[in-house]
Amino acid sequence: MIRLILVGTLLLLALSFVLQNQEQEVTLRYFFGLRSASILIYKPILAAFGVGLLVSGILLFPAWVRGRIELRRKTKALQEAEVDLERLRQALDKAARRVGSSSDLPSEGEQTDG
Repeated sequence: MIRLILVGTLLLLALSFVLQNQEQEVTLRYFFGLRSASILIYKPILAAFGVGLLVSGILLFPAWVRGRIELRRKTKALQEAEVDLERLRQALDKAARRVGSSSDLPSEGEQTDG
């Protein structure tokens, strides 16, 4: 959620920069003097912003995929543990019923009158 707010804020700042600098021109000189171009300043700024978003998305994607795989693995392990827990509870209930039905006999801790 914080990332979304941060990206939204950056997007609004970039948009306000574009709206304030629509008439400004800049001359771009490419490597080795091969070419130069005069364009409006907001175009390279928006292009750089878009490339930055694309690169950050590409760099964050593997970690996101790894997190999803790990989450799926842990969810499956949790479901298996819940099934085992339910099976053990049922076995404990069966054992408690057996002990309850055979409680007619005095246990070791009980003392008899005599």
